[in-house]
This record gives sequence, structure tokens and C-alpha cells, in this order.
Amino acid sequence: MKRLLIGILIINLLLSLLPGFINVSLAQKKYREAPMLAELVKQGKLPPVEQRLPKNPEVVKPYEEVGYYGGTLRLGLVGPADTAVCYAVFLSEWLVRWDQTGTKLVPSVAERYSVSRDKKTYTFYLRKGMRWSDGTPFTADDIMFWYEDVILNKEITPVFPAWLTTKSGPGKVEKVDSYTVRFIFADPYPLFLENQVWSGASIVRYPKHYLKEFHIKYTPKEKLESMVKDAGFQFWYQLFSDRANIIQNAELPTLSAWKSTGPLAGKVLHTMERNPYYWKIDTERNQLPYIDKLSAVIVENLEVLTTKVISGDIDFDSGHMTLPNYPLLKENEKRGGYRVLLWKMAMGSQLYFAPNLNHQDPVKRAIFNNRDFRIALSHAINREEINQLCYSGLAEPRHATVAKECIYYTQGIDKLYIEYNPKKANELLDKVGLDKRDKSGYRLRPDGTLLTLTIEFPPMGEFGPWEDVVTLVAKFWDAVGLKTVPKPIDRSLYEVRARGTEIDFMVWAWGRGLLPLIQPHFVFPYYWGFYTGAPLYALWYQTGGKEGEKPSGDILKVMQLYDQFRIETNPAKAVSLGRQIIKISAENCWYIGTVGLAPTIVIAKDNLRNLPEKSFREAMLGQFAHTRPEQYFFKK
Repeated sequence: MKRLLIGILIINLLLSLLPGFINVSLAQKKYREAPMLAELVKQGKLPPVEQRLPKNPEVVKPYEEVGYYGGTLRLGLVGPADTAVCYAVFLSEWLVRWDQTGTKLVPSVAERYSVSRDKKTYTFYLRKGMRWSDGTPFTADDIMFWYEDVILNKEITPVFPAWLTTKSGPGKVEKVDSYTVRFIFADPYPLFLENQVWSGASIVRYPKHYLKEFHIKYTPKEKLESMVKDAGFQFWYQLFSDRANIIQNAELPTLSAWKSTGPLAGKVLHTMERNPYYWKIDTERNQLPYIDKLSAVIVENLEVLTTKVISGDIDFDSGHMTLPNYPLLKENEKRGGYRVLLWKMAMGSQLYFAPNLNHQDPVKRAIFNNRDFRIALSHAINREEINQLCYSGLAEPRHATVAKECIYYTQGIDKLYIEYNPKKANELLDKVGLDKRDKSGYRLRPDGTLLTLTIEFPPMGEFGPWEDVVTLVAKFWDAVGLKTVPKPIDRSLYEVRARGTEIDFMVWAWGRGLLPLIQPHFVFPYYWGFYTGAPLYALWYQTGGKEGEKPSGDILKVMQLYDQFRIETNPAKAVSLGRQIIKISAENCWYIGTVGLAPTIVIAKDNLRNLPEKSFREAMLGQFAHTRPEQYFFKK
């Protein structure tokens, strides 16, 4: 018995030491790199991989398995300006980023970070030995250059960013030492880390050693003016912005997994090549990325891109393919050698209609501000018909509000006012004073003239079948006596008009279904832009009452609640405030939803691995950046 006990103790001791032995073994394991980089090291054109990685690289756990090096990932762009939908995601890095589940913030460029108890100070500790793509060390000086010479320079940044501002004014950034920076705010800022992901990719995109040559602070005026003239610009800050463009400038050092090979203009094919100093590894100490190059074909329109997908000429696409093409894409899967994946989109509504509460026409303003009128419009919409005809039955008829997975969701708010009930819609319209009609059956305004609703909208095919949805909604509203006219207009013109008081409706996709309150564009008139249904109220809020028009009632109440929410350091209290805000917004029907939560189509070549079969695309998470494209690979 004694010997048995001794034996058990020895076994337990060995088992307790085993993890340590494994960790030591992994720590002693050599780094590996792509064969093309190993060859450059052999030729003396690159230092060894150990010298190119930081002291503590970020470790990325492969989604499926440790990958193979090599290959070119073929993507598609609809015109040279189409970089935000898919291309730019491959180039985004942050101090702190979302993990692969999209639910937790984790260190990235920053090795670790700390937050003061009052949520006013955020300290980031950078990775020692980390380098830009040209081999130059990345340090706190680069972040200070971004802050002092880009953000604080009025010519480059005329307006200080809202995401770096609290109620008391702009935040400050301080250098603690060569690898530590501190962001300081006068007020509690609990949402800073989330906002940093949404808006802060630029923090780590300004290599001081390279860009200072194009900055008035560091280069003599005469020399800079000569450079500006030679480059065809008028002002020095135009040259600076051009040189700081991560996609257009091949000479710009980057921290991204791939770097540009030159401008897009005038090309039918654009290429990104691997960054030999990329600072991430997998769990087997292989330097990432696995894939050598990104190659984007630049086509004229979505129809051409769809044809290329079907013919097997595209390896990956997220954001371009629309649901009406789903049957066609599925039909050609085998022939094209690809998979059609349906990832969730946290889209509260694929398209919403927000009546302009600040309309310059006093009669329309009074009508639009009547909640019963907005509810009547909602009940007049046949959402199931929209779902079947425009989204292949894959969306969900719902109100324009958050998804059930959102922490601020309240039971039933997604079903408010969505019943297709023309009888109820007619009764409500009669109730609000639109009970008189002309000979054609169209409703008259209280002043006796015809009430005409014009829906101006940008026919954004890449965002879904908006034109079809608008046409159907106009038909539904016509059926209850509201003369409705769809009017497609250019996006740039729409954005200008939607900031004014002439337009009848603001029309857009109700996004942020998971994270609606980081920047609540779709919850209340928060931002003076083309999202809101009340531009003057939004302008009043954004300027602290200096411009625009002060709201009253529930809009003012929600603004006041949000002011409390944005500084609340107690998580439970913040959630309670958030739920109140979302509930009040939904009940007021400021945004009239159609269908939402439609999946987005993702195209992935059969042998392209390490990307999930089921995931989601969400703007607040960096679209699909949380799936970590640097660990995608082609299986042999």
C-alpha cells in the first residue's frame, strides 16, 4: 500500500510538471516563416525571422487547423473606389480588437492595456521589438505623431474626432515611455475601447519616420512646396494625405499583414503582397499570414463580379453578392469550385424609412411628428411579401431595432407595429386628420392639398435590392391612400439632401443590431448626417445646442438618457439605461423597418480554409475582421 501511495504521488508530481515542460518546449521551438521569406533571408535581403518579430508576438489560434504557406487570394472590386466593402478589412489593425467570437475585446497591437477605475484613463503597452513593414521599429513616437501632428493639425484634421471627445472636450494622448501611451479624458468614457475599434484603426497607420518628410512641421516650407507641386497638388496636407493612404501608396510602411503595390487608378488588377515583418504567429510559432498575396480584379459592376464568382475566378467575397442571386450562386457551386456561406448580419432592418421630423413644410412636419402616422405607415407594409420577393424568404419581418442577441433587447420590441393590417393603417390615418380624399382616392392634407410622399433613395445594389423594396413600399402606401413616388438619385446627392429639411424620408439600412450605442446613429437623431430622420435635432445635439433645433418630448429624453449612459461606469446601470433608450426609440417608430437580420452571402473557394462556415458580418466589429483573415489559407 505504501509503495502504491508513493507511486501515485510521483505520477501526480509528473503530471503537474508536464504543462511546464510543454510550455518550455514551445518557447524553445523555433519560429517558422513563408518559403519566399526564407529565401530572401538566405540571400541576405532580410534578417532572420526571429529578428523581424517582436519580443512577444500576438498569437492567433487557427480557426480549423494550422495552415500552409502560399497562394494568392483573388478578390473583386466594383470600381477603384470600392475598397471599404471587402478589401480594406484585410489591412485593418487596432491597439485592441474584437476576438474571433466578436463578443470580447482583446489586446492586439498593444500587448496589454489597463483602465482606471473611473474610466477616464486608458494605458496601452506596446509590443517591444515590433516593426513596420520596412523594418523600422514601431514605438510610442508613432502614436504621438498620429495624435500631435495629424489629429491636432487643423489643416489635416479640421474637426477634432467625436470618438476622441467627451462632454468636457477633446481627450489627450501622452507618451509614458517608448512603448507606453496613455489616453486621458476629462469625463468617464466607458465606451472608449469599443470606439477605438470602430474608429481607431488610424492610430497605428502613421509611421513617423516616413510621413514626417511630407509634414510642414518637419520639412522646410520651400522643399515641401516643391514636392507638392511635383506631385500635382495645391496644398501640403493634400500631399501628406496621399502619402498616408494605406491602399494607394506602395511606399507607405504598414503594420498590416499585406501591403499595397501601388495605386488602383487605371488598373484592372491590384495586388497586395505579404508584410515580412508582420508581428503575429499561430500556435505552432509560424509567422502569419499564410497567404502570400491578395489580388483584386477591378470590374465595372456587380453583374460582372457575379459572373466571375460563378466561373470560379474569385476565391473570397464578403459584402458584394446579394440574396436575389443566392439561387444562381448555389446552382453553380460545384462548377465554380466554391462554397456559398450565409453569415448573419446584425442588421435591424435591411432598409428603413425615417420621416423627416424637421421638414421645412410645416404641414408635413406636423404630420410626420405624429406617432400614429408613423405607426400607420408601418402597418401598411406587407413585410412577408418584401421578404419573399426581395430576400428569398431568408430575412425576418421585423421592426427597425436591435437583434435579440443584443444586451439591450427588450422582449417584443422587434415585433412592434409590424403586423400587415391595412384596415388599422387606414383607421390611424383617418384619426390623424387625413380622412379626406380626392377623386382618385388619395388622401388630402389638412390644408386641402394632395399629400404626396416622395421617397428619394440611392439605388445601392451592393447593399441589397433597395430599389425593389422602395417600389413595394410605395405600392403598399398607395393602397391606403397615400400618393407615394419613388425617386432614385445619386448617392452623393442623396447624402447632401438627407442632411436638410426638404427631403420627405431618410432611407438607409438600420445597422448596429448588436452594438447600437457605441455610436447610436440609428437609435435617435445623434449624428448630423444622412442616417437620421431629424437633421436639425441631430445638429443641436452634436453642437451642444449651438446650432440646429432643440427637440422636446421623447427625443430630448433619449438624448438625456444617452448622456447618462455614455459616462456610466457601473455595467449593470449602463445596461439598464441602454434598454430604456432602445425601448423608447422602438416605441416611437422614428425608424420604420421592413425586414431585417437577412444573412449576407460569403463566397469561399472550396480549399480556402480557416474561415467559419457560420459567422457574421458587422460594421462595428470591422465587418469580418474578427474572423482573422491573416490565418486563412489554401489547403493542398
